[in-house]
Amino acid sequence: MSDDFPRTLKFATIWLVFGAIVFVGYQGYRHEARKATFTTTGGIVEIRKGDDGHYHWPGTLNGASVDFLVDTGASGVAIPSALAERLGLSGEETVRSATAGGWVTGRVVRADLALEGGVRAERLRMVALPNLDGPLLGMDVLGRLHWQQRDGALRIDLGAGNPGGPAS
Repeated sequence: MSDDFPRTLKFATIWLVFGAIVFVGYQGYRHEARKATFTTTGGIVEIRKGDDGHYHWPGTLNGASVDFLVDTGASGVAIPSALAERLGLSGEETVRSATAGGWVTGRVVRADLALEGGVRAERLRMVALPNLDGPLLGMDVLGRLHWQQRDGALRIDLGAGNPGGPAS
């Protein structure tokens, strides 16, 4: 009887480890399947919603890689204060901004923005806000582009009716 317990414990351990491996593998598969996809073809940028239900547009600020959350409800680009500090962006002035969490005080900074697909803006005015989870791409950039949202995809036509081309 005493020999049965260690053997049972071994089988239980093997099944638990196997179950954990299957679970982690499945979660990884689901994450990749639901991850936002980003494609560019012939001047068309297509962004599919990520697993968080939002559109993410990869790009850079002053050469540093950044993943922008596309926010059509934001009037301008906003970045976390910590990111502005890390990039060495000095503030021009202090401003109060209305956010989903209420009013916050931030500072105006400027940086060179480049989005995958070819959208660029030099010395773009943006607001650095404390406690912001990540960079937001607002209508000051999006409003210069021809875009439409349909079937879980955001399509941006970089050549259609954009006076002066992409944001500059």
